[in-house]
Amino acid sequence: MNKRQNRLSKSGLNLLGEWNRFASNMKRHSTNTIEAYSRDIQFFLNFFEIHQGEIISLKLLADLTPSDFRSWLADERKCGASSASLSRYVSSVREFYNWLNEKKGLSNFSVFSIQLSRKEKKLPRPISEVNAIKMLSLSTKNKLIPWLAARNTAVISLLYGCGLRISEALNFKRRDYPFDEFIKVRGKGQKERLIPIIPIVNDSVGKYVKLCPLPLADDGPLFLGIQGKKLNPRVVQEEIRNLRVQLGLPTTATPHALRHSFATHLLSAGGDLRTIQELLGHASLTSTQIYTDVDQVRLMKVYKETHPKA
Repeated sequence: MNKRQNRLSKSGLNLLGEWNRFASNMKRHSTNTIEAYSRDIQFFLNFFEIHQGEIISLKLLADLTPSDFRSWLADERKCGASSASLSRYVSSVREFYNWLNEKKGLSNFSVFSIQLSRKEKKLPRPISEVNAIKMLSLSTKNKLIPWLAARNTAVISLLYGCGLRISEALNFKRRDYPFDEFIKVRGKGQKERLIPIIPIVNDSVGKYVKLCPLPLADDGPLFLGIQGKKLNPRVVQEEIRNLRVQLGLPTTATPHALRHSFATHLLSAGGDLRTIQELLGHASLTSTQIYTDVDQVRLMKVYKETHPKA
């Protein structure tokens, strides 16, 4: 079955719509997360309308067995889903069944018994300290228009100097600047965290604000595109792609890699995991501990390259 077929019945769409409204009102997930979950759930429902030969109903969903769920996952594998995608699909459907069981009176916990093979842990691939600084330096010269160069440098300095995601950097309002000693960042799940500002970041943002020829309303975005609207993340992604090419860096040198660099460079300098967890806004220390593996890989590389007996 081609999972990209999208012929969900009206009853299925209505049920999916109810879940979407519930998820939005709960405000536990970002809009992007809800949209991703919704797509996964829609494909899940679509599969069972075809597989069972009947339209979606609460009874159908209540009667699904572990074997049925395994059939669904097997079909996803045939369609080329990766281990990471399968894991997300199961998470999405578990969210859906949590709602069905709690709000719709079902008592089906079969999907929670499904065990996926453990996927190989992929280590983040940070950019070296030297290359991160080179990126910042080169970005100041990459545009013929000085204020655009200053803007790009300011955003990149926030990604590397504060460990921000692109969305977090672009969500600043004009009234947020000048920054104090700390900036308040609203991350995933609307969780707030405080991050200290280093001089290079303050200076970069200040230069952009001084050079920007467009009106910066107090309640408007701090970083503007050339048309005067909020800067599109794709502009930042394209700028870093250009810097990567100019510096001969691998394709893993992305905006998010600068966030990884922030974490690994702090750890290398003696930062403790709990502090780095707070700065990154990770809900669990487990998410931060992956950087200790990165640091060990880096240390071993340095050891082998420099130790006379290695």
